[in-house]
Amino acid sequence: MNPSLLALYGLKFNPFSQELPTEALRLTRPADDFLWRIEQNHVREGGFALIHGDPGTGKSVILRLLSERIGRLPDVTVAVLNHPQSNLADFYRELGDLFEVGLKPHNRWGGFKNLRERWITHLEGTRLRPMLLIDEAQEMNPSTLSELRLLSSARFDSRPLLSVVLVGDSRLTEMLKRDDLLPLGSRLRVRLTMEYASRDELMSCLEHLLTTAGNATLMTPQLRGMLCDHAAGNYRILTTMGAQLLSAAVQRQAPLLDEKLYFDVFADAKNVNANKPRPRAVR
Repeated sequence: MNPSLLALYGLKFNPFSQELPTEALRLTRPADDFLWRIEQNHVREGGFALIHGDPGTGKSVILRLLSERIGRLPDVTVAVLNHPQSNLADFYRELGDLFEVGLKPHNRWGGFKNLRERWITHLEGTRLRPMLLIDEAQEMNPSTLSELRLLSSARFDSRPLLSVVLVGDSRLTEMLKRDDLLPLGSRLRVRLTMEYASRDELMSCLEHLLTTAGNATLMTPQLRGMLCDHAAGNYRILTTMGAQLLSAAVQRQAPLLDEKLYFDVFADAKNVNANKPRPRAVR
């Protein structure tokens, strides 16, 4: 959004943007505890951790905060796997690129050996494990997940070489119940379940966003309540509706975001959908 338009409401940034600054991200107590355990223990002990929950419950926010926190620690390498759905050859290619190890994908044993040597050297020099973050891990091939388990430990599984954080929805937790992935599922040392938010949690999130953006009174109390009531416990739905309202307010030069604007915007959306021609049945 144009900075001059944000200035109209005394905002330092769009409180409903996907690219929020770190100070605008609000943590629940379970999420804060999870981050503490990863930062204080997991990077030293290694192994697998899991963040799981339905879409819109805040998994990506936790992963972003985790990446920033761990990235500030000295001597810790943080890598993010960007293409989880890769086959094994491309998986090795990406790992080699992330950890700066020259690999030949057709020589899987060579790649396996070179990556482990790099991680062992890092571990012996810093006593900290490199960290690999994998978002949308439910898209990974089960054989790739099994390969990652074997790749990331040594000495008959007694010495983890890597700290891995898997993030995904319910498809990931179901996949980990497969017979061939039970060895990985049993190695999850830290878990965080992201659940749908209560109305009070949504309200706290909304108030935190508005306050950190610079205008705690941007929305009337009635409008804030309406948004929380209609967000279905989903942070993404909450911020999407907020973004629509802010955009409409800027367009109309409205001095305040209130319940009248809510009814105007979302009633218009319903009318547009209702007036769309329906496809005729093919006979």
